[in-house]
Amino acid sequence: MSSPALTEDRIHLKLILVSGKTKEFQFDPSISAGDIAKYLFENWPQEWNEEAVSKADILRLIFHGRFLHSNVTLESLGLPRSKTVVMHLVSRENLPEPSSSDQELKKQRTRYSMLPMFSVHCNVKSYSFN
Repeated sequence: MSSPALTEDRIHLKLILVSGKTKEFQFDPSISAGDIAKYLFENWPQEWNEEAVSKADILRLIFHGRFLHSNVTLESLGLPRSKTVVMHLVSRENLPEPSSSDQELKKQRTRYSMLPMFSVHCNVKSYSFN
């Protein structure tokens, strides 16, 4: 089966299921992850019948290792047009809570952003090797 022709005004997604099955789709950049899940549920590919889900609300997209919230648009991710972008599609009731390491990193960023700015001046000597 051939891939759909790439168009310049659309974002091309190659979705991968946990089973390893893949399929390519084209979406308008303004579509949200939630609307993609709804579209996929309503237009579930026949070759994915074994992985069919009971409702659209449990379909989740993963991009660069992060679950996308339903209101995130493809355009807001800065995805290139007319190139294929790979995402994973999984079924999951709830999004995972941020891990303790994510929360600690957020605290550190906040703490460091509140430190006063210091200017450091260095004297640099030039050396000649003749």
